[in-house]
Amino acid sequence: MPDWSYQTLFRPVLFRLPSEAARDFTLHSMGLISRLPGGPFLIRTLGHMEAWPVLASELAGVAIPYPVGLGGTLDPNGTAHKAMSAFGFGFIEIGPVTPEPIAAKRRIQREPEAEAIVYPEPYANAGLAETVRRLGRKQGHRLPLFVRTRHMPGSSREAACAQQLGSMQALAPYAGGFYIDAYDEAWSAEQNAELADRLRREVRERLGPDKPLLLYVPLDLTEQQMEAFVGQVRPAEWDGIVLGEAIRSEEGAVVGKPAFAASLARVGRLRRLCGRGLTIIASGGVHDPQDAIDLLEAGATYVQLHSGLVYAGPGLPKRINEAVISRRIQQGSLPEAALPPFWSGWGWMCLLGIGMVIGGMLAWLIAATDVVLPYDLAFLGLSRGELAEANARLLGFMSHDRITLAGTMISIGILYFQLAWHGLRRRQHWAKTALMTSGLVGFSSFFLYLGYGYFDPLHAAAAAVLLPMFVLSMRTAADAPPRDGPSRINDRIWLRAQWGQLMLVSLGIALAIGGVVIAGVGVTGVFVPQDLQYLCTSPAMLDAINERLVPLIAHDRAGFGGALFSDALALLIMALWGINEGRRWLWWTFLLGGLPGFAAGFSVHYQIGYTDFIHLLPAYFAFALYMAGLALLYPYMMRRGTGAR
Repeated sequence: MPDWSYQTLFRPVLFRLPSEAARDFTLHSMGLISRLPGGPFLIRTLGHMEAWPVLASELAGVAIPYPVGLGGTLDPNGTAHKAMSAFGFGFIEIGPVTPEPIAAKRRIQREPEAEAIVYPEPYANAGLAETVRRLGRKQGHRLPLFVRTRHMPGSSREAACAQQLGSMQALAPYAGGFYIDAYDEAWSAEQNAELADRLRREVRERLGPDKPLLLYVPLDLTEQQMEAFVGQVRPAEWDGIVLGEAIRSEEGAVVGKPAFAASLARVGRLRRLCGRGLTIIASGGVHDPQDAIDLLEAGATYVQLHSGLVYAGPGLPKRINEAVISRRIQQGSLPEAALPPFWSGWGWMCLLGIGMVIGGMLAWLIAATDVVLPYDLAFLGLSRGELAEANARLLGFMSHDRITLAGTMISIGILYFQLAWHGLRRRQHWAKTALMTSGLVGFSSFFLYLGYGYFDPLHAAAAAVLLPMFVLSMRTAADAPPRDGPSRINDRIWLRAQWGQLMLVSLGIALAIGGVVIAGVGVTGVFVPQDLQYLCTSPAMLDAINERLVPLIAHDRAGFGGALFSDALALLIMALWGINEGRRWLWWTFLLGGLPGFAAGFSVHYQIGYTDFIHLLPAYFAFALYMAGLALLYPYMMRRGTGAR
């Protein structure tokens, strides 16, 4: 459920459901997918969250791969933790956990206009025993778990201490660390600080120093209350402070955008109170990457997401990670590596792309004039005139297959060159994956030519020349983080871009299906009914003309199907992983890469009079997706800068 499908398709439907029903349906769906064979691969493919060591850090000895955490209230039962661990999170909060279950007496409410979620019971949870049972099952991911413990409402301080200690001892085998939520409005700041200090000391004695202990500070404390509380707990003796995510209202605890201003102000104040070295985790109202950047610049070490995933979409943690990298580049703390030399790998792919363009142009020229080559005629044992005399439309039909193949070759060449120059040269993993996947399929599709027993010497020679270039180009390392940051705000241009991305992803999928179908037809039945209607003939009649004629036509069709599938895979990966704000070169690649294929397909069909509507309907549909995608993405991909507020 990436942003381009969540914002366009799923969110409008889910927001028509009651909040809890929408949440449960979404989490159970993601959890189910993550448990199915191939499900984790599908999740990683749609999200493509790369491992970027530059973002890794440690919290009191616990490895944190990314500076973004998942809040515990969003998925209190851990239903989709395995799926969401691939979204770009560095740690997961579990909780709040109380000794006994606490049930909410009213339903959770969603307030879309304010981008808020209202929890009538802020400490609703399944209780300690059920949480331990769930954590005892295989988690399916390796992210550290930070458990937030809480005492039962109305407890005395002695009872609260005993309850929290018992909970932490029971949860210790599963917890990477603890958020100690001990503040109670019924007690004074001194009493709260005394309880927190006692818990810290006794947990250290019982569990040792290996578990990080972080003090949980409610967000709805006034600045005076927060200063009085934090000032008395000796922050330097803690491993960090977690700033809560909710502000109180008459309806309950409000999580979302209304909490961001308070979170930003409290983070800055906490940093001034605690100094530079203490870890601070902020979690209130982070709904776009700029919110996270603002909190980090105000003094937060990590940010934690909750309502932002509901309103912005599951791509938010990845966008925040990319924005953090972009921020470090701007600050100069992440120097840019030198570009690799031309012959180190990426240059060979540039040459391969140029070769594909030249080969496609030559193939187009031949298909538009002589159509068949001398070795084609030698294979048939017929002359060009005899072919034309046998069926007046036969050469035009063969030309239409060969010109569409030529246009596809030119399209592939443009995509390859652009991906090599702008992506592979800068060691971008998504660009190398697009090239490798498309290239492997493209070169393997050569064997489709043999499906009917026809060996094309020109195609074989071209493959023999281009294959070494492909192999040499794959030597280029692809381990550099992206240097162009994402859009930092969820404005209308970003939202329209989600629709544009949906169009191009749909186009890539449609073309991939079309390529497989065409290749399959080429190595089986060869013709579709519209082909035979255009030719006014049947396969038996063509066999009667020459028994080698159908294999020759099949080789063209299978080759076109294989090339279209290869082209579609490159386009699909680019649309899935490459689209980003200000990435102008990629928009031009979509435009220039698509034009030859559509121009070749439409022009040759109209030129030879093969204009059957049903036959061309898939091409019309693909062209509509292409134009809509380009139009919707233009403002986003042509916008300069990071779109920050």
